[in-house]
Amino acid sequence: MLGNKQVAIVTGAGTGIGRAAALAMLKDGYHVVLAGRRPEPLQAVATESGAGARALAVPTDVSDEASVRALFDTTVEKFGRVDVLFNNAGVGAPAVPLEELTVAQWKNVVDINLTGMFLCMQQAFRVMKTQTPRGGRIINNGSISAHTPRPNSIAYTATKHGVMGLTKTASLDGRKFDIAVGQIDVGNAGTELAQRMTQGVMQANGDFASEPLMDVDVVGQSVLYMANLPLEINVMFHTVMATKMPFAGRG
Repeated sequence: MLGNKQVAIVTGAGTGIGRAAALAMLKDGYHVVLAGRRPEPLQAVATESGAGARALAVPTDVSDEASVRALFDTTVEKFGRVDVLFNNAGVGAPAVPLEELTVAQWKNVVDINLTGMFLCMQQAFRVMKTQTPRGGRIINNGSISAHTPRPNSIAYTATKHGVMGLTKTASLDGRKFDIAVGQIDVGNAGTELAQRMTQGVMQANGDFASEPLMDVDVVGQSVLYMANLPLEINVMFHTVMATKMPFAGRG
């Protein structure tokens, strides 16, 4: 640990929820490794934060085992340990009927949203259980869709249900190593990808309706809250959403 603050890895850190979480953690004094496929957005976040050497951009493909291992090895080499993993990288597929979804589109979502999360968790366990002091925290980005699907979202929804299984099992398996594993489920954060919600999105009854968004920075603060808990405390599931979005009783 460097000084009084911890070391975090944030995947998908260049945009959206990952960016908001990384900026919140950097502002709070964390050393943050920013991971994502494209180096330019990662470097832009590092520059925007004004955190200097506490922010490190490491281009990473979370669906590639060697790339994920290199991310964690680089983090340990630079900062000495990993205290927090915000397992955030994810993608969606076109909103088409399931019978029209191609196998390639399905596999891309599974490779990133599910296998990618597993690979990052696996490397986090490898580091956290052997470092001194031992342990750490993993926060998986689930989704409202981990609980309730939208129409025409089978790949995304299936993987987010799978993330819930990863969270529960890793929480159990991490106990003996002082590794706390939890999940944040976000509904309608105001990111680029969610802007379409304000223009109208299909509801369960087939109608299209605009949906409210919330400030994505609130999600960043929620991740920071979870990250800052002592390891003897775990928020296993944290749902943060726009109050008036259709979720409870969706449709």
